[in-house]
Amino acid sequence: MAVHVAIVGASAPTEAQAASAEAVGRALGTAGAVVITGGGGGVMAAAARGAAENGARVVAILPGSDRTAANPWSEIVLATGMGELRNGLIVRAADVVIAVGGAYGTLSEIALALSAGTAVIGLDTWAIDGVQMAAGPDDAVARALALAGEG
Repeated sequence: MAVHVAIVGASAPTEAQAASAEAVGRALGTAGAVVITGGGGGVMAAAARGAAENGARVVAILPGSDRTAANPWSEIVLATGMGELRNGLIVRAADVVIAVGGAYGTLSEIALALSAGTAVIGLDTWAIDGVQMAAGPDDAVARALALAGEG
């Protein structure tokens, strides 16, 4: 079964964060992973684009009830109607979480993942206990795959 990796992060990323998210998505697509995002813009869209363009299945777990709100690179769209509570679904569906940038929503996803015992790899994000900070996109993906037993 394919490794499931959630990519979480900034809704309004810097150019560098968006480029990192897209590179992470590309590498995960090449590795045959399933990529899970919140389905919106920013880091979520960049990661989904990189993943979809490189063969990954992209799952979007939306906060609202409208499936058409997902970014166009999302293949499987789950409209939860749960608002921010869907953050828990995103991290619980993943074997590993990669966080790129982000504000309090990302911090909540990181905390939920760590609380559940799910590894979190960080790129330019919250440097808190338990987050394994990566040197760049390739390092983040290598760590994620290794932690999921695929690397």
